[in-house]
Amino acid sequence: MSEWINVIADHALSDNEHIVVDVDGTDVVVFKLADHWYALEDVCTHDGGDIASGQIEGDEIICPRHGARFCIKTGKVKSAPAYEDIECFPLRIEGGMVQIRDSRWD
Repeated sequence: MSEWINVIADHALSDNEHIVVDVDGTDVVVFKLADHWYALEDVCTHDGGDIASGQIEGDEIICPRHGARFCIKTGKVKSAPAYEDIECFPLRIEGGMVQIRDSRWD
């Protein structure tokens, strides 16, 4: 089973901010929205580019290249040209740290 990895202090981001972190060699974008934390793989499933540089509207992130939309909370695709969801990672707050684990291979 994969291990939990400390990625950022739980006070380091304000609401509606995000940061890209490395989790076992995978770029993961960590979001803080309305005092809740979410973690998605930093990749648009349409073209393989990063998603973190996209615009955030509510609980969606918009791909900066072609406009595909994804739910930040679940990774679910919301509009074309993407048709596959983004991987959503388990996240928890432990000892003042945001922790993520890559459970895809468990």
